[in-house]
Amino acid sequence: MTVTAPDSAPATEVPQAGATRLVDRVFKMRELAILGVFLVMIAVTQAGNSAFLSEQGVKDLLLNATILVLVATGQALVVITRNVDLSVGSTLGISAFAAGTYLQGGGNPVVAVALAVLLGIGFGLLNGLLVSLGQVPALVVTLGTLYIIRGVDSIWVGSRQITAADLPGGFVDFGSGGVSAVPYLALIALAVLVATAYYLRHFGGGRELYALGSNPEAARLAGIPVRKRILAAYTFCGALAGLAGALYLARFGNVDSGTGSGYELTVVSAVVVGGVVFTGGSGSVYGAALGALLLTSINSVLPALGVSSVWVLAINGILLVLAIAVDRIFALRVASALKKRNARHA
Repeated sequence: MTVTAPDSAPATEVPQAGATRLVDRVFKMRELAILGVFLVMIAVTQAGNSAFLSEQGVKDLLLNATILVLVATGQALVVITRNVDLSVGSTLGISAFAAGTYLQGGGNPVVAVALAVLLGIGFGLLNGLLVSLGQVPALVVTLGTLYIIRGVDSIWVGSRQITAADLPGGFVDFGSGGVSAVPYLALIALAVLVATAYYLRHFGGGRELYALGSNPEAARLAGIPVRKRILAAYTFCGALAGLAGALYLARFGNVDSGTGSGYELTVVSAVVVGGVVFTGGSGSVYGAALGALLLTSINSVLPALGVSSVWVLAINGILLVLAIAVDRIFALRVASALKKRNARHA
């Protein structure tokens, strides 16, 4: 007589489903905590400076965050795959100058934005090919392309500078305009953010990025096209860095050889502070956007409270260290909880 065990398969699935729910719950709590810190910070600043949340104040707050939110959204996808792109600042700078140079010659603003995005895609493809096909560590590749792109930018730009007077009036007006207190640029960033989050959650390619970041070898054995997904993440990241360069030009109307220098560290900080785990497989673009909003708001909050802006970098560093420490604590607690669940269901 043969005895079957119909309940054995579901028993192995229960811990996995519970693990997914536990991880999701932890990182939703993390994002809510960031949102809470941001709201408290804004409330305290408003109490100390009643003009802080005026219509123009809110508009400036959103404008300051727009560029970082865009680049952090693209960086989040790369970090989720257990990689990193340190060339985003250089890509932003050279894309902004390329768009500005085209507009100086009387070009169409829409074509200028498309040119910046295409340039960003090109650099993203380069990074993705070197990492996915060349099997070179992402940190080494993107650190190298950071200096290559910055060097090309410096040679091309030289001592030249593009100012708002060199650009079409409508382009500059769009960069500072908006609907009441909501800038047009913030609406673009929001649309990109929501579309990206929807893709990650509801499409197989998006979910595969998380699987890849969680366990690259298991993802490969499961038939996930690992190289293709890494290439797609880097290409998307480059495209958003290029788009951010065009919007930077519209926002500030001023570009030179130093534009975007050091920006990559701010982007990585925003992503990590926002709860995207640097070892891959966890986090969301909404968390990265909240991290970007928190970091850029600090730049506005300190002057409004009469605190010297020299504290900005120190506070950003403290937040980054705290975020990494929290990630480590969460990882240990989640691992312990999963071990206990697996022992119960064994």
